[in-house]
Amino acid sequence: MLEFPRWKYAIVAIVLVFAALFALPNVFGEDAALQVARKDREAISEESRASVETLLRGSGVTVSRSYVDNGRLMLHFDEVPEQLKARDLVNEQLAKEYVTALSFASRAPDWLRNLGLRPMPLGLDLRGGLYLLYQVDVDGAVNQLLEVYEQDLRRALAQANVAFTDVQQVTEDSIKPNGMRVSLAPGADAEAAREVLRRVLPDLVPTEVATSNGPALQVVLSAAQIKERQDYAISQNLTTIRNRVNELGVSEPVVQRQGIDRIAVQLPGVQNSAEVKDILGKVATLEFRLVDIQNSVSDAVQRGRAPIGSKLYETRDGQPTLLKRDIIVTGDQLVDAVTAATDSGPGVSVKLDSSGGEEMLRTTRANLGKPMAVVFIEQRREEVEVAGEKIVRDIKDEKVINTATIQGVFSNNFQITGLGTNEARELALLLRAGALAAPIFVIEERVVGPGLGKENIDKGVTALMIGMGLLFIFMLAYYKVFGLVANIVLLANVVLLAALLTAFKAALSLPGIAGIVLTVGMAVDANVLIYERIREEIRNGVTPQTAIAKGFEKAFSAIADSNITTLIAGIVLWAFGTGAIRGFAVVLSLGIATSMFTALLGSRALLTLMYGGSRRPERLSI
Repeated sequence: MLEFPRWKYAIVAIVLVFAALFALPNVFGEDAALQVARKDREAISEESRASVETLLRGSGVTVSRSYVDNGRLMLHFDEVPEQLKARDLVNEQLAKEYVTALSFASRAPDWLRNLGLRPMPLGLDLRGGLYLLYQVDVDGAVNQLLEVYEQDLRRALAQANVAFTDVQQVTEDSIKPNGMRVSLAPGADAEAAREVLRRVLPDLVPTEVATSNGPALQVVLSAAQIKERQDYAISQNLTTIRNRVNELGVSEPVVQRQGIDRIAVQLPGVQNSAEVKDILGKVATLEFRLVDIQNSVSDAVQRGRAPIGSKLYETRDGQPTLLKRDIIVTGDQLVDAVTAATDSGPGVSVKLDSSGGEEMLRTTRANLGKPMAVVFIEQRREEVEVAGEKIVRDIKDEKVINTATIQGVFSNNFQITGLGTNEARELALLLRAGALAAPIFVIEERVVGPGLGKENIDKGVTALMIGMGLLFIFMLAYYKVFGLVANIVLLANVVLLAALLTAFKAALSLPGIAGIVLTVGMAVDANVLIYERIREEIRNGVTPQTAIAKGFEKAFSAIADSNITTLIAGIVLWAFGTGAIRGFAVVLSLGIATSMFTALLGSRALLTLMYGGSRRPERLSI
């Protein structure tokens, strides 16, 4: 008797229902859309949504659909010109509050979106996506290096007990700062200071100079050293941007150097482009400094300058505070950072490297009971109007985000508190991905339209339809009713594969379409093996039900062997390939799983319903 356990029927039915549900968003298509997000990372409220829509309607821009998705406002438009006009309006009139990004959004109904179901992301060659071109501020890279030199020299001179009045950047034979000057105190040991400079900056030669404030030692970067630093900054920025994209979960991004000082970023299939655009180029880091409790903050504010050895800052509430110039550790010394729930609310758990941990241990041991502050530093570029002309200026924001009294001795691991939920999440992401070695600024932003991609999709879908149509005709003509079963299973296989690609958010590219076509062929191949085994059993004189059971049983080993060997090839392609090759490998590997499921379980379930149980068929339509 031909039987199939009820629990297997249930598995097949449940899998197919969920597959149809997950694959459904892919049939609705996409609209040109604009994402609007708040710069403070808070969610868009209904009032904010209404104000943006009122602005657009008042300017004659028609929004076909709008909703708030994961805290971001998504605006749909029927035409791309409307989308571009809306972006320009928001950027011109609401730039202080919001950040925007062009995108595409699914036309799927709200109930699917509320269930968290989205269409599968498509690669840049099929759907298009966000294209960003960044300008790297290579001069800023040199400035950051000089700031590191300044802190290292201050710390080393203090540890060597060399008396000095100041350490500052200097400009020598250049229009930009390219060196450091150490102003010595009266009676200071110049030779001891020279030894400190040689030890801290072994690649630079210190020279003695005379200034109005007395003797000083000076080091200057050579042109070759400046060029080396600039190249390093671009290389480091490439790595950091890739890390940030990976942290955000963007599928198969392309991040590459373009020209001398530019970085091109392609984000195919991106769904959170407003957040991506804001975070990718954020030049942000942390500094840990001791609070200056010996000098008066109000006196420093009145004088407009801090006393020597200190620096004036503001908290997030706008209150002035005085911190020591000496930096304990910086964000560059962080190894890991994750959000954490603390007694004081959302926070970030920080882990330092060995050198940072040693310095934090030394500082906390020597300053128990004293306050320590965390400074969040962010650089950005904005366009302002001066005397009727628009100019671009660089802005460096330094805010004290947390001040706490050192209650105990600690080193590598500690927590930063006093943050909001979104602030903690974003800060942890930026710190994990690493700091940019130089500021970067967007000089070009555009959506790569699916022009060629649409043609690729049309041709790929046409090839798939023609191939499946010919297969359907062949299977029906050659295997009759069993051919019909194979065709139904083949359709289920395509739906199941689309559902898996959607669920795993695997970006589908043109090679991925080739993988789907290949999977269809492999799925038919499995059914052919089974049906030929059934025919062989019938020729041997067994009953129809026994022939079906034996056919599946004897074909299993051949199907498994062929699919496992193909799976090994897919894994190798995924492990050693990149970009589109990986996309093909993912589709191929998932296709093997779906074809095995539909051929062995789906076909068996249908054939058992037709010929199994108490039925006693005399012949099979095969």
